[in-house]
Amino acid sequence: MRVLKIREVLLKTSLGKTAIYALIKTSNFPKPISLGVRSVGWIEAEIDAWILEKIGLRDRPSK
Repeated sequence: MRVLKIREVLLKTSLGKTAIYALIKTSNFPKPISLGVRSVGWIEAEIDAWILEKIGLRDRPSK
């Protein structure tokens, strides 16, 4: 299991930091885990699942 720091999450998702935290606030993005007093990280598998969900929404037949 890998933990990603914000820089890697930004690169992997192509989102900005503000967008990521806005999505977290609305429960539309995986929440970070605490790594220390002023450090957080994201579980890579959760980020990958979020990306796959977005691909699934894109590929869903429209009505």
